[in-house]
Amino acid sequence: MRSVFWLLGLAALAVSLALLVGGNQALFTLFWPPYRFDMSFNFVLFCLVAGFVLTYLALRAIAMLRDLPRQAQRWREQQVERAAVAGVLDALSLQLAGRFVRAQSAALGALEQLDALPSVPLPRREQMQALAHLLVAESAHALQKNEERDAHLKQAMDPAWNKQYPDVFEGAVLRASRWAVEDRDADAARNWLAELPQGAVRRIQALRVKLRVARLSGATSEALETARLLAKHKAFSGDTAASVVRGLAMDALGQAHDVAQLRGVWDRLDAQERAMPELALAAARRANRLALTQPEATAEERAGTAAMVQRWLEPVWNRFTDLDAVQQRDLVSMVEPGLPELDAAGLARLEQLQRQWPNNAFLQYLAGQACMRRQLWGKAAQLLRQASHSLRDTVLLRRAWCSLAVLAEERGDAPAALEAWKKAASLD
Repeated sequence: MRSVFWLLGLAALAVSLALLVGGNQALFTLFWPPYRFDMSFNFVLFCLVAGFVLTYLALRAIAMLRDLPRQAQRWREQQVERAAVAGVLDALSLQLAGRFVRAQSAALGALEQLDALPSVPLPRREQMQALAHLLVAESAHALQKNEERDAHLKQAMDPAWNKQYPDVFEGAVLRASRWAVEDRDADAARNWLAELPQGAVRRIQALRVKLRVARLSGATSEALETARLLAKHKAFSGDTAASVVRGLAMDALGQAHDVAQLRGVWDRLDAQERAMPELALAAARRANRLALTQPEATAEERAGTAAMVQRWLEPVWNRFTDLDAVQQRDLVSMVEPGLPELDAAGLARLEQLQRQWPNNAFLQYLAGQACMRRQLWGKAAQLLRQASHSLRDTVLLRRAWCSLAVLAEERGDAPAALEAWKKAASLD
């Protein structure tokens, strides 16, 4: 469409010139005493146009000649800038490809190009220098050249560049903290993270480094909080996030040194975490182990611990059918130490669960042990005998035969008691 308009314009110009000069008989007379010059008006018009064009071209040529030194200087600057940019790009590509020696050479070459003309005002000179120093430091870290790495890192974090290019500074700090984690230096990594501004600390990359630092230094509570933030920001997939949080929570529960500390760790868990069967079972297991290590505890304290364990395991009981065989066995093992403190309501609930799943060997065993604690000998013997036919766990099966032997002795059946003791002893 533009070509059509240009063609129409040229045609209009040609028609205008034809109308103006085609039949023009005018003369142009120039008086220069004692001379007189008569010239065609068309010729004068042509000379004026040609003179204007020639004058314009001459001025342009003079301007270009005068501008040649500046253009040469600009060309040299562009060559330096292009060589530096090419060096940084080559270093980055080689770094990603794992060719650290060549990446280091390319980055050093880019720095040499930038240092060749220090007075030239190249755009983003400082940013390219900082990135080149970072690439050299990254390659030096991969090559285990820590002194060279630290020297170039210090140059990349020049305070004169921090305000102008804050992202480069933050990237250098994150790199330095990651290198400290890889060197197993948790204190240095924490010091580097402390230099980040408040907004940068909440970024996913910074949180990942913080999680690694917390796990490296054994700060399980801090690691758990960081993992929750990462899961909230969807830094992990759903299953991975649940697995990481569950593992850290189990570590925190396992590090509790007394029941009070264990209760504090449990209270800091959110509702979703408390509903995880693995965490509830781990907390109950730790509580029972701590109770065994405190023989001087009073009966009231034992009852309080047993009630606390029952509360923690309440969500697990509600999902009993969703548990696998190992989790059901662990649940029974965690509840059994608290059977002496089990109240009537707890016993009724246990009997109701056993009636709902009458063929479950774990529920039969637990209900039988509960009835035995309440001196319900006949019902206890019936349930334990049923459980002994289905149980595959050696520990629980041995306990069941021992309980049956004790019940047989209570009713004076010595042959049955001896047979039960033999079966319990024969289990590996």
